[in-house]
Amino acid sequence: MNTDVIGLIAGVLTSFAMMPQLIKVIRTRNADDISILTLIVLLSGLSLWVWYGIMKQDWQIILSNAFAVLVNLSLLAYCIISRK
Repeated sequence: MNTDVIGLIAGVLTSFAMMPQLIKVIRTRNADDISILTLIVLLSGLSLWVWYGIMKQDWQIILSNAFAVLVNLSLLAYCIISRK
């Protein structure tokens, strides 16, 4: 199998990994069991992957991780707003 195909599949799967959690939190309006610290650590790692992708000029890394950053930022924002 071509390495680009494997990279694309991996990027799609990891990018969409938190979507079910985000959908559940939005539907139930309950984010009490979500760890904000875990989201911050995950966002830090994903942001570094985006930076790495930019440095390597690798669009698969940039796009998949940028999408994951947006999903996790949305989840973090919902967690912060719902706890006030």
